Amino acid sequence: MISNDEAIVMGGISATNLTLFHQTRFRVGDPLAFADISAANGARKRTLIVRDIELDRARQHARADKFASPSEFAPTTGLSGERDISTAQALAQCVLRAGVKRAVCDRTFPALFMHVLADAGISMRCDLELFQSARRSKDAAELKAMDESQRTTEDAIELACRLIARAGVNANGELVYEGAPLTSERVRAEIDIFFARHGFENPRSIVAGGPQGADCHHDGDGVLRTGELIMVDIFPKSKRSGYWGDCTRTVVHGKVLPQAEKMHKAVVQAKAAAVRAAKIGATGSAVHGETLRVIHEHGFSSGTPPVDAPDSWCGMVHGTGHGLGLDVHEPPLIDIGGLPLVAGDVITIEPGLYCKAVGGVRVEDAYVIEATGARRLGRGLQEGLDWS
Repeated sequence: MISNDEAIVMGGISATNLTLFHQTRFRVGDPLAFADISAANGARKRTLIVRDIELDRARQHARADKFASPSEFAPTTGLSGERDISTAQALAQCVLRAGVKRAVCDRTFPALFMHVLADAGISMRCDLELFQSARRSKDAAELKAMDESQRTTEDAIELACRLIARAGVNANGELVYEGAPLTSERVRAEIDIFFARHGFENPRSIVAGGPQGADCHHDGDGVLRTGELIMVDIFPKSKRSGYWGDCTRTVVHGKVLPQAEKMHKAVVQAKAAAVRAAKIGATGSAVHGETLRVIHEHGFSSGTPPVDAPDSWCGMVHGTGHGLGLDVHEPPLIDIGGLPLVAGDVITIEPGLYCKAVGGVRVEDAYVIEATGARRLGRGLQEGLDWS
């Protein structure tokens, strides 16, 4: 609980501190700070402190009641010549001039700011849960941005899977595209070009074929082959909104082996069970339990494989999913120990099965938790192995 005689304070660089960005909706590469202070009438007022050259832009885009530069809150000894220290000094003076001597910060508050405020005589405490629920419960604007990111991610998934499925094949069973071997690297390059054109930052995508796919996070390298499972996992961030997409599909060029078909069927059914279980109040642990129930019913294992496990060992080695938003991995975890889901949570649901002898299968989409259950973001992609 925050008492009326406590200021809520934040500080740092909002271009990298995503909780700070989420609260201010103002992205900048220099230090900024804000103080949320209770007025005499009980209403709280947010003051945002930014560099002079950022004031006009902040007034247009940031969420605050008052905008100021550090010079407006200079201590009697003057401001430091270092921007981070001067911003922290101004924050301290903003709090003190409001007649407040106690402040609460969140888990991202820099130690430098904590030191400066404490040195100014402000009693500080850290609330580890402060702002966490706000990050989880996405508002309408956030959901619109995330839907756009997911749709673009799905477009890239479809591009990659169809490129693989429609490639040629040589006498050695290797895939061929435009007269040259089709490799994981070439597919990844096409994905990178796509996102460069659409204004997204794209970390190294996973395009892992055959045995490489048995390692759930192997990026994949080398020539792709007909008849093998090829996992494509893409997770880009919109440069405009800052929100991530995340989607995985598995594709097979040519004939699908019976074991691969069996693995794929189990994964798709496990995903459907997890989606049905994902609702307000259900724990991430319970949703993961539904995934494992189906995986086990199909005769597959779960958890870390035994050290002496044969190459034929096949199981799900990771959780069912994770939160998605301004970070590609954020709360809640959809795994053992996962927290209860709340309205506005955006989560991935991504069961997978992995076998050294065959490869890996994973199918992943993003969902928002609403009163009626889990609603898929994006336009929706087919979940099959045939993309031809």
